[in-house]
Parts: sequence; C-alpha cells; structure tokens
Amino acid sequence: MVKMYLLGGENVLKQDSREINEVAFREAAESPRVVVFPWARASFDKTYKRRKRLFNYFRSLGASIVDFADHSDALEDIKRKVEFSDLVYLTGGLTTVLIERLKNQSVDVLLRKYDKVIVGRSAGALALCKKCVLTDRRKPEVKMINGLGLVDVGVKVHYKSSEDAELKRLSKKEKIYAIPERSALVYDNGFLSLIGDVYVFQNGGKARFD
Repeated sequence: MVKMYLLGGENVLKQDSREINEVAFREAAESPRVVVFPWARASFDKTYKRRKRLFNYFRSLGASIVDFADHSDALEDIKRKVEFSDLVYLTGGLTTVLIERLKNQSVDVLLRKYDKVIVGRSAGALALCKKCVLTDRRKPEVKMINGLGLVDVGVKVHYKSSEDAELKRLSKKEKIYAIPERSALVYDNGFLSLIGDVYVFQNGGKARFD
C-alpha cells in the first residue's frame, strides 16, 4: 500500500526538513529510485538551478537515481518513470497549476495505482488531498478547493497561528489538518500520524493532533 508524506513546507536551500525526508526515503528503499514532478510553478525551470539543487539534496539522502518527469514527456515515458521508481516527489509552488497539470497528463491516474512512497511538499501535499486550503499572500482571504483526493482529508500547509480565525470558520464545514513548515502529516493505509506539529480544526475549534 502507498504511504504518503505531506510536508507543510521546506526551505530546500537550507534542507530544514531533512529529517522528514530521511524517514520517507528509508521507508521507500535502502537506496530509493526517485522521480520528481516539478510541475507546480507557472513557468518551468529553464536554468535547471532548482533541479540541480534537488538532485544533489536527494542523492545526499541516499537516492540511487533521481529522475525528473518533464511536463512535455509522453504519458508512456512518465508511466515508465513512475513504475520504475520507489518514491514519487511532488514539489511546491502553485497548487491549482499542479492539480491541473497532473490531471491533464493523467498522472493522477498513475498516482492512484502507485503502491510505494509519495512525498508532497507544500502545493505537492495539498494536491494529494481531498480538500486544499489556500491563502493569498496579498490578501487575507482563505479559500478551499478540491484536490486529487488520494488522501481523504482537508489540509492547510505553511500553517501559522495568525490564520486560526479563518481556519476555525472553514472548519465548521470541513475538518482541516494544519501543517506548519518543517512538519508532516503521514498517511499509511487509512491511518494518519505526524512528524513534528500538526493541528486539527473541526467544528469551529482547534486542537493539537497526536
């Protein structure tokens, strides 16, 4: 069965969620083969700076292979990369862009059949969930959209306590797991656990998830 790590956020340059990634990589295999989907940004990384950074980071975590699924790849090529991998990694960026691209390329279908380890960081974590709580840095507005639904929960990443009032309001309709940066919600065969701190908003209230 697939195991998913939903990271609330990480500064990859600082590698400040390294311990969480180490757990996920060890879970996948002794020297896991990793395939990365860097599809969450509006424009693709033509200089490959981020790609090189991730490649070096994941190799230092013990990955034997770090491959990248390009948005321009044919579905058969993407399917081959996914089937050959031990761990699928979805990067951060724009959640709506990532969800749309994964659906358009039928990657969501591949992920539903995947039975190893998936790591989603920030937007990557949100995309895997049933409901995604989105904030706009330029506005105080918080909204909820549908994700791919591989994990049947509502999630807020990059959680800060300053968002409590809006999350309590939204939680009257939908239970929300709020994940700060450097923390993760872990889904394993229907069971949820945590690494770091995770909070639950439900029926207008807030509690620490344990």
